[in-house]
Amino acid sequence: MMPPASFELVCPAGSLPALKTAVDHGADCVYLGFRDDTNARNFNGLNFDDAALAAGIRYAHDRGRKVLLALNTYPQADNWTRWTAAVDRAARAGVDAVILADPGLMAYAQKNHPELRLHLSVQGSATSYEAINFYRERFGIRRAVLPRVLSLAQVEQVLAHTGVEIELFGFGGLCVMVEGRCSLSAYATGTSPNCNGACSPGKSVRWEQTPQGMETRLNGILIDRYADDERAGYPTLCKGRFEVSAETYYAIEEPTSLNTLELLPQMMTMGVAAIKIEGRQRSPAYVAQVTQVWREAIDACRRDPAHFTAQPSWMAQLNKVSEGRSHTLGAYYRPWK
Repeated sequence: MMPPASFELVCPAGSLPALKTAVDHGADCVYLGFRDDTNARNFNGLNFDDAALAAGIRYAHDRGRKVLLALNTYPQADNWTRWTAAVDRAARAGVDAVILADPGLMAYAQKNHPELRLHLSVQGSATSYEAINFYRERFGIRRAVLPRVLSLAQVEQVLAHTGVEIELFGFGGLCVMVEGRCSLSAYATGTSPNCNGACSPGKSVRWEQTPQGMETRLNGILIDRYADDERAGYPTLCKGRFEVSAETYYAIEEPTSLNTLELLPQMMTMGVAAIKIEGRQRSPAYVAQVTQVWREAIDACRRDPAHFTAQPSWMAQLNKVSEGRSHTLGAYYRPWK
């Protein structure tokens, strides 16, 4: 079976320079967010105001690429109109699709902007074809981004029973939880990433050099302590080192990055529509490096899928920008299932 004619590389754009870098290095689509809590990467210095969005759309469209806008947090009763206004802004700007998680926003977009293409965010946590088909039938969803909890066999089962395009994460930081359902950061900080757009919000993060080493804290909670020769990571509860049964280690998840490069032939031939790179919070240099490797790999796989192998040089480049400088196939590879 030959790869599909369309297999899009969807790359992160946390800023206008990152958007241009992604386009220049081979992204088919870029995804981004507004400069507020309507998107799930709500950090200072990231994201787009209307002027930057307009410039980014021009740059991408002039080169035949697409711009997808993430409105993938959940509005509340007292701020509903800010999220609907964001849908209106996206439609006026001329984005190629809006990535949504909240069914109410989907209904609003479908009613008020019927021409606007809608994608189901990973934050929607749809892991079955029944759920995805529900969103298609009720709200006209055209593409769904699957949470990173399914094996490839389960992905294939979804694809066999839906006409909705399926987008998979291919590279970047992992979340140990089912996306859209994590309460760890909210428990520690009182601010929900699902509603306010930031896991471990910057105002709650502290680094402090102590006689025991560099300590990172989240709202006063000690997350990790680093020796002088260790790189201090951004403190998140799921990736902290804690003392359990007199042993100190990563109690929930060890820092590593998802890297599915070796699974490209299977993903293509089973009919996946797009592969997504995580990392809107990362630098343009990260975007350039990862986009270039994946562009080369996708093109090589399309030319000769039967003989495709993940080149050692590609893997080495990706490991340089991986968490913990290591990688995993995550839930995709579960040979016992």
